[in-house]
Amino acid sequence: MKKAIIGKKLGMTQLFDDRGNVIPVTAVEAGPCVITQVKTVENDGYAAYQYGFGEIKVSHVNKPMAGHFKKNDVAPKKYLREFRLDGVEANVGDLIKADVFAEGESIDVTGTSKGKGTAGVIKRWNFQRLKESHGTGPVHRHAGSQGACSSPSRVFKGTKGAGRLGCERVTVQNLEIVKVDVENNIIAIKGAIPGPKGGIVMITDSVKA
Repeated sequence: MKKAIIGKKLGMTQLFDDRGNVIPVTAVEAGPCVITQVKTVENDGYAAYQYGFGEIKVSHVNKPMAGHFKKNDVAPKKYLREFRLDGVEANVGDLIKADVFAEGESIDVTGTSKGKGTAGVIKRWNFQRLKESHGTGPVHRHAGSQGACSSPSRVFKGTKGAGRLGCERVTVQNLEIVKVDVENNIIAIKGAIPGPKGGIVMITDSVKA
């Protein structure tokens, strides 16, 4: 990984290429981010850069975090993320803007997917529903039998069932950057990315490119 940035998902729209073809894109407010800490192998056991994104009132920062920002002499930030970058020389206080990426580059986007709450097995695991006629009863969307016979007389661990769906860390790989608006710090990414509007995402260069 050689470059990264934190952004906020603004929503989806569409752009047109030179031939007039429609390109569905997701607009992300990427940065500006500030490097709030530089971690080293000697002090922390690994090398990484801590990015800060989003403004926050000083009165809304707790004492440990206020001390952290004061020690590094940077303004408080709402969101902090770490990136292990290779071959990058940067210092605390350096500004990271959307222009670190260029049009046509391949990227990976990591975010928290939309939470769906408690979901049944059809929505969560794509189970097939039962037929809705001939005496099936009011169990059309039920999971059906999950256990075994008298041996082992239990449901195995990891068996697919109803439960909480979404609200988990998701990474979408090999997405293409269609446009970079440096003035407004907006990156247009081809296709969909995880999370709702206003969700925080991490954009890094693609590991598979």
